[in-house]
Amino acid sequence: MIEFIRNLSAFLVALGILIAVHEFGHFWVARRCGVYVERFSIGFGKALFKRTGKDGTEYTLAMIPLGGYVKMLDERVAEVPPEKRHMAFNNKKIWQRSAIVAAGPMANFVFAIFAYWVVYLIGVPALKPVIGEVAPQSIAAKAGIIPGMELKSVSGLETSDWESANMALISQIGDKQVVITAQEPDSSIVVSRTLDLTHWSFDPESQRVLTTLGITPFTPPITLTVSQLVDNSAAIDAGFKLNDKIVAVDNKSVTQWQQFVDAVRTHPGTTLQVEVLRDEEPMMLSLTPRVKVEADGKEVGYVGLAPSIEPWPASYKVNLQFGPIDAAIKATEKTGQLVSLTFDMVTKLVTGDVAMKNLSGPISIAKGAGMTAEFGLVYFLGFLALISVNLGIVNLLPLPVLDGGHLMFFAVEAVTRRPVSERIQDIGYRVGSAILVALMAVALFNDFTRL
Repeated sequence: MIEFIRNLSAFLVALGILIAVHEFGHFWVARRCGVYVERFSIGFGKALFKRTGKDGTEYTLAMIPLGGYVKMLDERVAEVPPEKRHMAFNNKKIWQRSAIVAAGPMANFVFAIFAYWVVYLIGVPALKPVIGEVAPQSIAAKAGIIPGMELKSVSGLETSDWESANMALISQIGDKQVVITAQEPDSSIVVSRTLDLTHWSFDPESQRVLTTLGITPFTPPITLTVSQLVDNSAAIDAGFKLNDKIVAVDNKSVTQWQQFVDAVRTHPGTTLQVEVLRDEEPMMLSLTPRVKVEADGKEVGYVGLAPSIEPWPASYKVNLQFGPIDAAIKATEKTGQLVSLTFDMVTKLVTGDVAMKNLSGPISIAKGAGMTAEFGLVYFLGFLALISVNLGIVNLLPLPVLDGGHLMFFAVEAVTRRPVSERIQDIGYRVGSAILVALMAVALFNDFTRL
């Protein structure tokens, strides 16, 4: 319940910010173009807060926080007094109307740049994309990728950390091949490798993009020294203490943590004799793993302890922090990459190169908002930037109920020298609404299947 409330709260905050940014874009440009704005509303339904400004605009915060709108003076909607007709939206030039409509998505892109600018000013710790292992006969192995390489670029996109590398690789879904550059281990030589993606399959619900390519990121070695113990666990009952070093299980020497894990998982409810070193003195402990039932119904052993991990090499760490000017440049580049990636993914959804099951809805967004908010301001801002870019691009789709649909009608008007008929617009709105509802239904269905 607490997690639900946290996710919902973070979702509403994120949604409120992004809606306000989007609608303010429309509002600000409308005012610059001399259009009279009757109402600026965040949310729909019953007004929770309402105030009329000196400019005559009614500013409203409504009960249903799933959208917003800017109501402008328009002769197509209601009768306009003669003295105000010059301030009506429909009487403005095509370029002005287009600018007003496009301003919403543009505001989302500008906000993403601002959010990333703040992120890069504060600084975000990251890890260089150094490869730990490469699965034999995998796509990466066949391309000549080897452990220790550091990814430098994917299809021309710079990959300074694992986040950017993952995003760049995800954008290749549906492509036949991808060219990456990588720095060879213990060398300054950068080489180019081509990955054959002809038979690449990737299910984002259950797989990681790197794993499907055969790549495992580098992680520091796991030791055999106990660093965490769960209260009232089998490990506590057996007498384990912090800093115990596991040496053997049932008289079999243990040299890797996975060996101990395998022994525990395969012996649910069966007592194991575990030899440990405590203050350099050997001790024998009787450990009986408790039974844990996994999702597939399989019973495995569980003892409730965790090992320590060797520290990350300093050379593998990077702090993405810049001065105001460099941060602005990096933020613009990052937003540009996100815009390009999102356009690619939308195009691949339309062409079928990306399955519709990859579409996410408000539940997934809420979970993402809750998780990033828990990690801190920097991560939450990065999440807001990502969703803001997506919101901007979705609104530019050529569906009549969206900003992109209005821009499409204006483009036709510019070519034909006359407005699109109200009948055609009405049909377009109905079709666009049906498509949008269908997409939302698919996204919600995908969300529920992931719960």
